[in-house]
Amino acid sequence: MSRGRQARGRGHESPVWRRLSRQTAKTVTSYRLLEDGDHVMVCLSGGKDSYTLHELLHELKRRAPINFRLTAVHLDQVQPGYDGAPLKAWLEANSPAYEIVREDTYSTVVDLVPSGKSFCSACSRLRRGILYRTAERLGCNKIALGHHRDDALETLLMNLFYAGKLQAMPAIYRTDDGRFEVIRPMIECAEPDIIEHASLAAYPILPCNLCGSQSGLRRDAMTTLLDQLEVDNPNIRSVMLHALKQVNPSHLLDRDVAQVWLSRPSESTPSRPKTRAAAPSPSAEAAAGGTPSPSLVQLRKSRPL
Repeated sequence: MSRGRQARGRGHESPVWRRLSRQTAKTVTSYRLLEDGDHVMVCLSGGKDSYTLHELLHELKRRAPINFRLTAVHLDQVQPGYDGAPLKAWLEANSPAYEIVREDTYSTVVDLVPSGKSFCSACSRLRRGILYRTAERLGCNKIALGHHRDDALETLLMNLFYAGKLQAMPAIYRTDDGRFEVIRPMIECAEPDIIEHASLAAYPILPCNLCGSQSGLRRDAMTTLLDQLEVDNPNIRSVMLHALKQVNPSHLLDRDVAQVWLSRPSESTPSRPKTRAAAPSPSAEAAAGGTPSPSLVQLRKSRPL
């Protein structure tokens, strides 16, 4: 469904919104997440992260000198007690183009997953397949997800502790079939900022009766661990995010990675600043993005986010 001009929501004059806007613009610039002519499917689950993502991308679209399209897509998974009316009303008021797709993945997941096991993996696979089909039907070349910094760090720890591999979440990647690029514009945004903004904006949050109904999930344990570490080091999450951007392949034990690193062209050797990782100040954040792409250089000069 397409509508007219997007309405500007509440909570958009606050310091936390400006901080989220600056960080998202920096991430989009650094990783070249958006290009002229893109058609982006914005996945809207009804949680705080996806609402915030939706508004941040529309804010960028409003200010950027490049042209790209945004279509919000919400998947109704036919969960018991689901009431999508508040979300639909919000989309009517705030999204120029949106679609609500209804498919019963809830029953399938409950039938597939043994009692006591996490629903997350099966639910994610089913949901991903539906969203990919929807993106293809809509003619989208990119899919935007609402993962943030804390999601990336928790994923890193889960893979380290339970899967035995070093893997987090990239800002951008191409799907295995090559059809789409998946982007995470908020991957460097702090979850507490998103929580604060979502409260100010009063988004109509939809509960999840799948993962939200399960206790003792491993991801919750990673959150608890990070909270405990934060008592000793208040900047632990910022330091860990910095570490994900400062990988030293020669000091790992993966022989394939080491071989690729050793065989790289000499001109591709990165130049790293020899500075101690710390939580950046607002002024440091503004200067840390390096040389922005031409589109967002103009954006920043014309109107600061």
